[in-house]
Amino acid sequence: MKKIIPPEKGDFYLSKEGFRVFTEQYHLKRGYCCESGCRHCPYGYNERKIKS
Repeated sequence: MKKIIPPEKGDFYLSKEGFRVFTEQYHLKRGYCCESGCRHCPYGYNERKIKS
């Protein structure tokens, strides 16, 4: 089971559309890549590379 990490200050910001965008800080704290193509992924996941 994956550990739930509650967001803290600096872990996300709200986009102008109102979506929560997680920062690199949060992703590193979480400790793994979810392979969802996150904007600030520190693990180098690139959805375009996988689909090519």
